[in-house]
Amino acid sequence: MAPAGGASPTPLLHKRTLLKIAGITKYFPVRSGFLQRQTGTVKAVDGVDLEVEAGETLGLVGESGCGKSTLGRSILRLIEPTSGTIEFEGVDITKLSGRRMKSYRAEMQMIFQDPVGSLNPRMSIGDIVAEGLVVHHRGKRAEREANVKGILTRVGLRAEYANRYPHEFSGGQRQRIGIARALALNPKLIVADEPVSALDVSIQSQVLNLLVELKREFNLTYVFVAHNLAVVAYISDRIAVMYLGKIVELSNGLELYSNPLHPYTRALLSSIPDPDPDRQGTPIRLQGDVPSPLNPPSGCHFRTRCPLAKKKGTIEGICAEQEPPLSEKAKGHMVACHFAGEN
Repeated sequence: MAPAGGASPTPLLHKRTLLKIAGITKYFPVRSGFLQRQTGTVKAVDGVDLEVEAGETLGLVGESGCGKSTLGRSILRLIEPTSGTIEFEGVDITKLSGRRMKSYRAEMQMIFQDPVGSLNPRMSIGDIVAEGLVVHHRGKRAEREANVKGILTRVGLRAEYANRYPHEFSGGQRQRIGIARALALNPKLIVADEPVSALDVSIQSQVLNLLVELKREFNLTYVFVAHNLAVVAYISDRIAVMYLGKIVELSNGLELYSNPLHPYTRALLSSIPDPDPDRQGTPIRLQGDVPSPLNPPSGCHFRTRCPLAKKKGTIEGICAEQEPPLSEKAKGHMVACHFAGEN
């Protein structure tokens, strides 16, 4: 199956690592009883290593509950990671104090999933977009107002909308406002947390095309979080597939579609509808639900639902005893599976 098409991969002629994530974990304690004693730990993100090049779009994809949104927020320290390092332009931001971190926040912005809940209903659109400029003391009032109107125009909204309030706009327009807010400080990195999942299908393509245009115009780097592989393939240069807090496959988008090596990735791809019924294959139906991150399976987390492990009779064998490392099987194509690429 081929990608949906649209956004061609960004040519990275002079590669420069903008973001480097090493061993990132995010554990949430589970407490119960009158004394609220800790009775367990939810491993939302469990040891993730990633590198993102400047000017690249890295897609993070997986089922709900796989930890992709938690990872995206941890990158910006909106959620403090439990352990690991996050290097932005060579600086480990996990060790920075709040005051030192403030200067880096201007370089890293976020587009939130909910275009309604992410906008303060008591603030005008102009104040929402200009909030970052005020916090970081960028320009005088007149300069900020001119900047806000220019950004609103660039994302497809009228400049006079700056005096209106969020309830006066549609979902697609609100998400454009969220994009304008993220752009206001001219950041280098934007984490987009399912920015189109709450929008009508007819509006999704418009917002995706806008993000592609803005990336080229402002030389942006995206970490694009989504559960829909077709959407991720449209905009991403590389794609990382997550399952239960871990990266299970990482590859160039075209390579991932043409040669998926992990059985979980194959199942996700098989569920994408193809407009040509003659090319539409039989979807791979995974048995059972996603295990709880409170008590994930031993070894390979995917083994309890893996059709390949069942076929080979290794659900309780090597797949249960040894966690497969994320290793390179082909140039630039990494996968965490004991039987990667086998049928």
